[in-house]
Amino acid sequence: MGRRWSSASMTSPRKRRRCWIGSRKRSNQRCIPFDGSPKIRAVVNGRGGAMRRAGALLLAGIMVGGLMAAASAQGKGGTLRAGLDADPPNMDPHRSTAAVDRQVYQNLFDKLMDTDENLQIIPMLAVSWTTSPDGRTVTLKLRQGVKFHDGTPFNAEAVKYNVERMKDPNFPSARRSEVLPVQKVTVVDPYTVALSLERPYSPLLYVLTDRAGMIVAPAEAKKAGTDFALHPVGSGPFRFVEKIPQDHITLERNPDYWIKGQPILERIVYRPFPDDNARVANLKSGDVDIINRTPLPQIRQLAQEASQPGARFKLLEHGAFSWQGIWLNVTKPPFDNKLLRQAFNATIDRNVIANVVLQGAAYPSYAFFPNGTPAYDPTWKIPPRNIPLAKEKLQAAGSPSGFSCTLLIVPGQVNQAIGQAVQAMAADAGIQVKLQIVEFGTMLHETDTLQHQAAFLGWSGRPDPDFDIYPFVTQSGIGSFNDAGYTNPQVQTLLDAARLLNDMDQRRRAYRQVTQILADDLPYLWLYFEKEYKLV
Repeated sequence: MGRRWSSASMTSPRKRRRCWIGSRKRSNQRCIPFDGSPKIRAVVNGRGGAMRRAGALLLAGIMVGGLMAAASAQGKGGTLRAGLDADPPNMDPHRSTAAVDRQVYQNLFDKLMDTDENLQIIPMLAVSWTTSPDGRTVTLKLRQGVKFHDGTPFNAEAVKYNVERMKDPNFPSARRSEVLPVQKVTVVDPYTVALSLERPYSPLLYVLTDRAGMIVAPAEAKKAGTDFALHPVGSGPFRFVEKIPQDHITLERNPDYWIKGQPILERIVYRPFPDDNARVANLKSGDVDIINRTPLPQIRQLAQEASQPGARFKLLEHGAFSWQGIWLNVTKPPFDNKLLRQAFNATIDRNVIANVVLQGAAYPSYAFFPNGTPAYDPTWKIPPRNIPLAKEKLQAAGSPSGFSCTLLIVPGQVNQAIGQAVQAMAADAGIQVKLQIVEFGTMLHETDTLQHQAAFLGWSGRPDPDFDIYPFVTQSGIGSFNDAGYTNPQVQTLLDAARLLNDMDQRRRAYRQVTQILADDLPYLWLYFEKEYKLV
């Protein structure tokens, strides 16, 4: 979901935590058309390629045609109706960890910077930036003439407030680990702000192209406190109107948006359809114009239908940075025992999941970084299923007859299919997996507070690899992204060192070492990287 997602329709992002190529987790809830990617958002805003969401960048070129068609079908001033695979649980970008949230609020908030289709950083609210020779001061020149939806001005004081809000230990921030290296924020003049760093922090500029760079209206955030998510106020192309839980979210055009003449639409209405079949049916009937998280088991049938003359919809396929897996709570039984984690892992056949259960709509995975991303390592191998090894680990753990555990999944055809496959595979070694279906918001609460034993979740990916790994395996991510509750001093040291490096080859070596440690510790059981499909 931006952060994660849970495989609700199987397209998690990220928890995921955190959706689509971002966001945090996802519960296989995948990002819908307005997930923040520049071009995707550009469809709504009527602009070319300036604003796309970090992480979805590489996909925008394929998607933009279909999204444009959906938008233009409504005409300028019309309403675009979008079907989501879950009801977004948190509309505060500094607290949200679900990708499905981001699909909505990325239209409410502007970011300090954005990325283009080549993953190069481009201006947004910050028009230029410089980094000091020692790498410890980043100075931002800010756009003038921008107003928040409440009429207050965007300026350097607003940026200072936002960074300090995310760092505040008394605020339940999901962005803390992203801005932690920022020691001090100095207002140089009304439209210049300096970020003083404790040490060089190579991912910072990319961090500011995503949720940590989204600027909330200070006056409204101060007044609302932790209730800000109930009526979010930003400076984006759309303003929040209302949210009726489990029914709809309505956004309306911001008439004072700083890009004159934009956005082209008058309104966007998001409706949640956790049931995969209902989501597809509403698109086919014309009740919504576009849906996210197309159910993978239906891909072949939908492709055939979409290819027929006069078809009411198009099926778009594109790559993704997202992964899906089982997040194990290593702070409580049974998975506080590494041998039991290793036994569970050895029962899983990732090729069967990707190629049989998901009908080839995914790639087997065994690490955080998919092929095509900067930190990908081609030497990583998918471990084969090995029941004798699983039984050997059970014996060593003192549980020769196996053990039982509960795996949380969110509603959805794909989630249940994956859960049942894992359940059957584990049973061959005597591991009894109970599947418990919970609503996505409940899933995030259970995992963030480490009440779960195991959860089927995913992550949507980011352009810079730091945030694809750092918050999931370090202390600062516990309570937001690190739903394993996992810490390891060696991992922490390696990842902290990688943040100091600008050379990706050097960073990749650190990530390789961390991946080798995680392959043994197994706080997460990576299952697959997803291909992405959208129906429009």
